[in-house]
Amino acid sequence: MSKRISSPRLLSALAVVLLCAGVSAAGAQEQRAQTTRFANLNSSFAPRHLADGRVTTAPTGYVRFCTEHAHDCEAAGSGVTMMKLDTQRTAELDRINRSVNDAIQPETDLDHFGETERWSYPDDGRGDCEDYVLEKRRRLVNLGWPSSVLLVTVVRDREGDGHAVLTVMTDKGDLILDNQETDIRAWKDTGYRYVKRQSQADPATWVSLGETRVPPVVGTGR
Repeated sequence: MSKRISSPRLLSALAVVLLCAGVSAAGAQEQRAQTTRFANLNSSFAPRHLADGRVTTAPTGYVRFCTEHAHDCEAAGSGVTMMKLDTQRTAELDRINRSVNDAIQPETDLDHFGETERWSYPDDGRGDCEDYVLEKRRRLVNLGWPSSVLLVTVVRDREGDGHAVLTVMTDKGDLILDNQETDIRAWKDTGYRYVKRQSQADPATWVSLGETRVPPVVGTGR
């Protein structure tokens, strides 16, 4: 005959083990859910990081933005080359990307300002791609992210049009925050052709990224 477990001390220990197992399972489930918000980070054999090229001209819209917001075009933070993407930082990236995408109504500069291209913070709740990027960068800097890992980037999108995204330099590779995508993607998985971006050393300096056809206007769509 098997012996019945009757010791209160043993029962208490079993309860603690089961409780801890439940908490661990819940934590693992949340971690898996968090990970799925970052699409295909290891889906190809392309390098994790985009290689900077030679110094090039900054977009005209960005130059004008800097005359109006000079402080935001200066280096901020520790000047690290990449951010360690732990649970907290992963959650911050996801939250900022989604909240800005949800909060801003897409509108072209021509409809918004009557101008072909104007870079600005979308404080009135409207803006196009570069305005989303500037707002995401501002919010992340306010959370303590260094500007050296938050690089405004110009690309040609899948239609060949000029488009702006935010490149985030992390130990998981270069990640792209995009107003046209819900999920954060690795740079190699966007389908974009990369034209130029801010230098890590100096936010006012821009470097080329390989695509030689520079779009005359950024954000002709949304």
